[in-house]
Amino acid sequence: MLSAWLLLLVFGSTIYFKLIVPFFYWKRRDIFYVKPWTRFWKVFLSKESFAESVRASYDEYPDKRYYGSYQFLQPSLFVRDLDLIKQITVKDFEHFSDHSAFTSEKTDPILGLNLFSLKGQKWREMRSALSPAFTGSKMRSMFTLISETADGFTQHFLQRSDDVTVMEMKKVFTQYTNDVIANCAFGIKCNSLLDENNEFFTMGRNVSTPTPWRVIRSLLYGFFPKIFELFRIPALPSDFSDFFLAIIKNAIKLREAEEIVRPDMIHLLMEARKGRLKHEKTDSGDDAGFATVEESEIGKNQNYAIEITDEVITAQALVFFIAGFTTSSSLMSFLAYELAVAPQIQKKLQKEIDEVLEACQERISYEAVLKMKYLDQVVSESLRKYPPGYVLNRICVKDYVIKPKNSHEKIAIIEKGCLVAVPVMGIHYSPEFFPNPEKFDPDRFSDDNKSKIIPGTYMPFGMGPRNCIGSRFALLQMKVLLVSLLSKFNLVTVEKTLTPLKLAKSLGLEAKGGVWLGLQRRNFN
Repeated sequence: MLSAWLLLLVFGSTIYFKLIVPFFYWKRRDIFYVKPWTRFWKVFLSKESFAESVRASYDEYPDKRYYGSYQFLQPSLFVRDLDLIKQITVKDFEHFSDHSAFTSEKTDPILGLNLFSLKGQKWREMRSALSPAFTGSKMRSMFTLISETADGFTQHFLQRSDDVTVMEMKKVFTQYTNDVIANCAFGIKCNSLLDENNEFFTMGRNVSTPTPWRVIRSLLYGFFPKIFELFRIPALPSDFSDFFLAIIKNAIKLREAEEIVRPDMIHLLMEARKGRLKHEKTDSGDDAGFATVEESEIGKNQNYAIEITDEVITAQALVFFIAGFTTSSSLMSFLAYELAVAPQIQKKLQKEIDEVLEACQERISYEAVLKMKYLDQVVSESLRKYPPGYVLNRICVKDYVIKPKNSHEKIAIIEKGCLVAVPVMGIHYSPEFFPNPEKFDPDRFSDDNKSKIIPGTYMPFGMGPRNCIGSRFALLQMKVLLVSLLSKFNLVTVEKTLTPLKLAKSLGLEAKGGVWLGLQRRNFN
């Protein structure tokens, strides 16, 4: 009987201290906060998507520079003020240098080695080692691999006899990004339009398709990450990592044995392993596009001791594969929709594409793509409306003091371990920074207007030293396909096109009901 009471006491105490006490965190610190379950239930009951929740949270308290909130059971400071955002992400980066990641080395010894998930000194050294692989000069050398994949995509539809081919854009763009990543990151050529049952596409589809168990597991990981670490429960099935590790190991073994050099990610990371991958003085982000992020001094520092193992190489390639399979293809489908419903914008873009291609004898090149200013405006605006990272998160690694700026504020101490959330989606849709934010307007990023964009209000690839290292690659694969596709086709709405576009009630940015459009052959007569 006594043992039963003891068990009940232990169970009750655990529930109290683990599930109830955390929700008094902000109240005990006298910081304004929102009720823990307010937004969670709206998302959980599919009343709004995560991205819409971020935007609503930003709009809800316009007089607050910041306020307390919760991410599952963990206290999170929701920051609205631009100056404070800059301090957290850039100026005082040493206090907020880590991400809250979906996995770790403890739960997944391969995927946990990816750059996004690493923390502290390991992240610094890995960023330093990998940074030279994503410069402009390296993207130029990889251009041919991306271009041949994009041309194959366009040729596939040119071979059809239909005047208008109807398709769900997210699906076909996922097939394209799958083939680009397979080619550029793993050194393997696929044609997922012809064979969507190839191992690469099948593996990505299986992992990215939400099942009830995966949804439950994700929620449980959010609430109880320590339990997952204790029992080493991986975020993704182990056969997923094992499949790609085997590919990487075999590719490296073959290349070393036969001295094969191919301008892809495996080669660049093999060079990093040997200490031969360096930043070049000619590398600059000035010509890569408005959305491109600049590398910090941390990334440019070449003094690193971290070992670039086969597992490390696999982890980086895996993250690119996952991002390309879901995030990039969704963004491209949104952009296709915006062009289809705004034919005047599409025609202006096609005019630029035609003129540049004519000047270079119809042979697209890296330099030609970078010359297309309106193309960059269109892509930049799509990233404003549909930012892949619609919320940035940081972990406070050293206690931080926020000094009062207004009369109603007090000194706020952000303790080590607290999360910080930056509402990118809310800022991108703020009329204060982007007038008429619902409108798709590439002219926001014209030469005359882009200087009016306030620094810190546009951050589709993050901000500060922990920004997205692959921004150049993501932009290039999108621009190259747009040039190839729009030089031959018009994007048009069809009977199945859902207008206006609405976001699906999901974690990622996806269109409700899909993006159904038609590819219509251009008439050059």
